[in-house]
Amino acid sequence: MISVNYRDSRSIYEQVRDNFRQLIISGVLQPASKIPSVKELSAELAINPNTIQKAYTELENQGYIFSIPGRGHFVCEDVKNAEAKRDRLVKEFMDTAAALQAMGYSREKLAELLKGENEK
Repeated sequence: MISVNYRDSRSIYEQVRDNFRQLIISGVLQPASKIPSVKELSAELAINPNTIQKAYTELENQGYIFSIPGRGHFVCEDVKNAEAKRDRLVKEFMDTAAALQAMGYSREKLAELLKGENEK
């Protein structure tokens, strides 16, 4: 189901994340279906469990999966809305960045803001 290519320029956690994302979006993994535990998948792929956990955390933050403590990770019911929300937020971000540039903020200053460096 999930595979890792060591010649891929993406990191392993990104490959795992992207593989799951593709399986969810394409409908191979149905809403509310359980995905392998971190321990199961790390053993299957012979990958550090922290790498799998990082991929799962990103998938959860992006609205693709949710976790139930003690039960595991599951595919979200409303993935299409999560994608629409992400697209809307990216558009809002781009609009805000354009407005800040129009007010004199340089790309470098915007990059500093993204990195979390305090505005001075």
